[in-house]
Amino acid sequence: MTKLDTDSAASHTDLRPAQAGIGPAGSGSRRVLNALIDLIEREGIRVGDRLPPEIDLAQRLNVGRSTIREALKAWQSMGIVVRNKGAGTRLAAEVSANAIHVPLTLKLEGESLLRTHSVRRPLEIEAVRHATRNATPQQRRIIVARVAELIAVYEAGEDWRDADHRFHGAIHEASGNPLFEQLIHQIQRAFQDIYEAPFGRPQLGAATIPLHLDLAEAIAAGDEEAAVRVTTRIMDMVEVEVREHMAGHGNV
Repeated sequence: MTKLDTDSAASHTDLRPAQAGIGPAGSGSRRVLNALIDLIEREGIRVGDRLPPEIDLAQRLNVGRSTIREALKAWQSMGIVVRNKGAGTRLAAEVSANAIHVPLTLKLEGESLLRTHSVRRPLEIEAVRHATRNATPQQRRIIVARVAELIAVYEAGEDWRDADHRFHGAIHEASGNPLFEQLIHQIQRAFQDIYEAPFGRPQLGAATIPLHLDLAEAIAAGDEEAAVRVTTRIMDMVEVEVREHMAGHGNV
């Protein structure tokens, strides 16, 4: 990347999905993203400027107001806009459809993943710690059964994401504190409402799946130290994978 490209990347964010593999081709949320970007560029809206009201955006883009609201909420979670009740929505990061070659899925998406990951990390570690201490014999059996399902789906080369959610859900339930699952789900939703496949990879973190067996075995055995160690390793591996994607395109 040249210095000019680097300088441009520092001040602009390309919000267009650049890979066909990122989410459904006709995804309504992605159409809204593209339309919002077009509107921002067309009207010359800059950082600090106020966006049109939600109702105006909905009418101009021919979508429901709730669709606009969800898109703006997702952008807010990633630091693209700032929303204040009574003061409207202001642009917080300069956006461009073609200012740089690196798309959101490699720049802003990576940064957002790292932010959500840093918040999720301590929650997952504490959930595992509590589950190892508090799980009933039945809950430990369920965790072992869930990881068996996860490994089977993974080894079959199928989409393992639902099985992974069920496995971690069993751990969260076994923790005895429903807030773990609620908070982690909210963190994930803030990112996944718009981006179903980070970096165009619907199964980011696949290399960590075999470690989930070690995690389940540690919880089943009541080995808190081992369970926390494996969870930390899993979280570390995902973070490294995200940073490698970003570094490979000059973003870290």
